[in-house]
Amino acid sequence: MVSQPPSGRVPRPEVPGDQALAYPGVVKLPFLRTAENPADEVTDEALTEEEVAASRAYTPAKGRPTPKRREAESRRRGPVAPPPRTQREAMKRSRVNKADRRSAAAERRERMAAGDDRYLLARDKGPVRAYVRDVVDSRRHLIGLFMPLALVVLVAMVSPVPLIQAYAAPGTVVILLMMIVEGLLLARTVVKRVRAKFPDARDRSLSLGWYSFVRASQIRKLRIPKPNVKVGDTVS
Repeated sequence: MVSQPPSGRVPRPEVPGDQALAYPGVVKLPFLRTAENPADEVTDEALTEEEVAASRAYTPAKGRPTPKRREAESRRRGPVAPPPRTQREAMKRSRVNKADRRSAAAERRERMAAGDDRYLLARDKGPVRAYVRDVVDSRRHLIGLFMPLALVVLVAMVSPVPLIQAYAAPGTVVILLMMIVEGLLLARTVVKRVRAKFPDARDRSLSLGWYSFVRASQIRKLRIPKPNVKVGDTVS
């Protein structure tokens, strides 16, 4: 009969140290780090960096803070002059700045009137628009009387003579219809000549026609850029 200990527990069998029980496999938990194989940790970190680099949302660090807008503008403008010490110096500097701005504006107007592409508006730039201007400026147009006609109509409407008012309205309508017909014919001619001279031009026909109509409706002396051809010259 086997005697049991008074505590009621079954004693463990004693096993020598060299015959210790071993598990058939090693259980590794993903959230635990072990120092047995440090290469696994390095590989995981390398893969993580590659995945982050391959991501579209990843932006490499510049290594420096982004400059403010005021600092960037000051760098582009160059060094800033020291502030004036006296009121007389401030007034003198203001006069100099105004004179510089006026001279720069005058030079810009002269270059624009001469037809320099660097100073022209976007609508006037390019060889196609220059050719359209030459075609329009090479002849006289009834559309050029639009502004004077508007002034005449205004004077006729306020005239106290009823006869002038009676003839002014129908005469104005007739002249306007003639201007519209001439504008349509001019636009058609300009588009046709532009397509023949510049077959690769991407300007729309409506844009070219409207540009020629606006150019022709202006008084010749007030056109910007100024005409490069005289009335009656042949534009090839």
